[in-house]
Amino acid sequence: MNLNIFYHIGRYLILMRTMISRPEKFSMYWKETMRQMNDIGVGSLVIVCLISVFIGAVTAVQFAYQLSGNMIPSYYIGYIVRDITIIELAPTFTGLVLAGKVGSNMASEIGGMRQKEHIDAMELMGVNTAAFLILPKLIAAVVVIPLLVSIAAFVSIIGGYIATVPFGTLTEPEYVRGVRAFFVPYNVFVMFVKALVFAIILTTVSCYQGYFVKGGSIELGQASTQAVVYSDILILLADLVIAIALTG
Repeated sequence: MNLNIFYHIGRYLILMRTMISRPEKFSMYWKETMRQMNDIGVGSLVIVCLISVFIGAVTAVQFAYQLSGNMIPSYYIGYIVRDITIIELAPTFTGLVLAGKVGSNMASEIGGMRQKEHIDAMELMGVNTAAFLILPKLIAAVVVIPLLVSIAAFVSIIGGYIATVPFGTLTEPEYVRGVRAFFVPYNVFVMFVKALVFAIILTTVSCYQGYFVKGGSIELGQASTQAVVYSDILILLADLVIAIALTG
């Protein structure tokens, strides 16, 4: 891949402008958007929940260890698990996981169409391929990924409960009190902002990598790998920027 970052930024922005400047009829998007929602949402639900429950459990155990022997009340474990899950862990880990699972699949799907000249054939028929191939994926991701993030946050809190209450680290009323204590609704807003931005990043970057792939199967594999790597880097960078802008 060309290392000229400005070249790729410019080509990426041109692709995004082409995608929204001349969209196809909505009826052409409906079926594909529903398929993408199913693939991104239902297809990723199990892995997101599995990772989230362990994230919440590990967070609760680690903070219980850090707070042991201190004067801090034990119910703070639930409070810490809730806030760190909502603000940081749920959106970030979900975004990184989906970049690996969904992003690589998008890059491979569009890249395979480019190699088999399906995209060239559609362009000859007057179809705006950028809009037809990318926009349904973007719409589906923007709708479904925030829902997955909210589920991940809920499951993480349940994971913290499973890792502490049954083992006697703290009682159920204490954990529930911690989860309900000092709740700030603004943190949920931050979570959804991150989820929305991460959804846009992992979708558009992955589709960009697949749309401009050249060569054979080796190049297609490289494009899929680059889609995951660049999406993860940009997600972490966006996470820092949003944290500074909204909570700094």
